[in-house]
Amino acid sequence: MSASERREAVLAAAMVEFAQGGFAGTSTEAIARRVGVSQPYLFRLFPTKKAIFLAACERCFDQVEQTFAKAVEGRHGVDALRAMGRAYDSLLTDRQMLLMQLQTWALACQDEEVREVSRARFRRLWGFVQRRTGLSSLEVMRFISTAMLLNVVAALGLPSDVKTLAESFDQSANASIERSD
Repeated sequence: MSASERREAVLAAAMVEFAQGGFAGTSTEAIARRVGVSQPYLFRLFPTKKAIFLAACERCFDQVEQTFAKAVEGRHGVDALRAMGRAYDSLLTDRQMLLMQLQTWALACQDEEVREVSRARFRRLWGFVQRRTGLSSLEVMRFISTAMLLNVVAALGLPSDVKTLAESFDQSANASIERSD
């Protein structure tokens, strides 16, 4: 395998390991073992564990952007936005991808480097959606906030169908009110 191919293998392994254990709970030894390389070789490809995590974050954003780009081919406006929404639904079934996103947001809360990479890529993704749809910032914000809500819904294993989700929360709220009476 070439160094480039090994680098790709390391990123794939890192996404699995970081998705499961987060940054603090993942060892470079586990990543190296999953790829079948030594730790010293791993550090020839990436200088630090943080560099591996940041590259995995970038990969996660790349995957979303590539999925959106494929979905909007030949579309514009609301049609493009709906196509991106359907495409994002398919990403939500990828548990590893979902968990890697959540690990990224969690670490961004406390780590400035991760926060900066996340900000830059979030802005880039926002701009991509806006350019490809031609919609207003408010409409793009609604789209992205819905996607973030769907991340939480998927992580919690709640129904993703809006009507079913709303009904389940209505039933839960009514049960809580009846118990408090």
